[in-house]
Amino acid sequence: MKTLLKVVLGLALALVILASTGYAWASFTVKSKLSRTYEVHDVDFPIPYPTAEASAEESGVPDATADLSVAGGEAGEVPEDAALAAARDRGKHLVESRYACIECHGANFGGGTMIDAPPIGRILGPNITRGEGSRTLAYTTADWDHIVRHGIKPDGTPAAMPSVDFLLMSDQELSDIVAYVTSVPPVDNTVPAPTLGPLGKLLIATDQLPLSADVIGSHQSEHAAYPPAAAASAEFGRHLAGICTGCHGSAFAGGPVPGGDPSWPPARNLTPHEDGLAEWTYDDFVRALREAKRPDGTDIRMPMAGMTQYAANMTDTEIEALWAYLRTVPPMASGS
Repeated sequence: MKTLLKVVLGLALALVILASTGYAWASFTVKSKLSRTYEVHDVDFPIPYPTAEASAEESGVPDATADLSVAGGEAGEVPEDAALAAARDRGKHLVESRYACIECHGANFGGGTMIDAPPIGRILGPNITRGEGSRTLAYTTADWDHIVRHGIKPDGTPAAMPSVDFLLMSDQELSDIVAYVTSVPPVDNTVPAPTLGPLGKLLIATDQLPLSADVIGSHQSEHAAYPPAAAASAEFGRHLAGICTGCHGSAFAGGPVPGGDPSWPPARNLTPHEDGLAEWTYDDFVRALREAKRPDGTDIRMPMAGMTQYAANMTDTEIEALWAYLRTVPPMASGS
């Protein structure tokens, strides 16, 4: 009996030592990852973005400046206040239909919840308004590019920004979003710094919860100046589908959502595979997006169910383009 007790205590001690060593390793690794600095190109873009080259077709939403011109000016020029108003309208559409900024930054952009699960940690989206506690009050256009499209803070260290989803965002679209976000009412709110639990540290240390800055890899590539022309085309659809990769994967074959809530089901396979969307029609696709219903009438669960509020603001052309592109991707088995 004493021998058995010694064995049990020995195993328990070994497990404690192993867990302690693992936690210490994960903590050290995460600290190293989060303190690493990245070299990023500096992108400068005007706000508002030039509208002489950006027609309503290129922006994907109506151009409020289409019929305006400056007396005695160059053809196509518009008053700056009208151009800024049009940029804000475009930015509002992008935020409310595609990029889902409020999911992390809150409905008023004054701060929201990204992750709040003690074993993983508590990561809050910062205040990005013009109020007290704003994290972006002193941002330059280069800072906006770094944080949104690269997941890198102004000091060069990585952020918890899902920038992989925004890689295909054009300069005009980012400019329009900044024009809109900086125009919303200021919110005075200082958001606490993120804290990581033991599971969160382990996930980051083992790259199960990868940082966008690492996934993107190269931070010197140029961005497109304008998005593709808004048409029911696979080209425009590919541009739109970039925001789907965070959950559905770069091949759109679905699978477990990286860093997602454990209660979430695997992301749907969006390829034209037999266990994907091979048997779906366009109407099925629209219903899934706007009503969170499968073709058989059953409910689609979170997080996809939460996307209906954004799909409701997508134009028919945007949804048609997204469907057109997804029909062109190679069929793949789910999770592959």
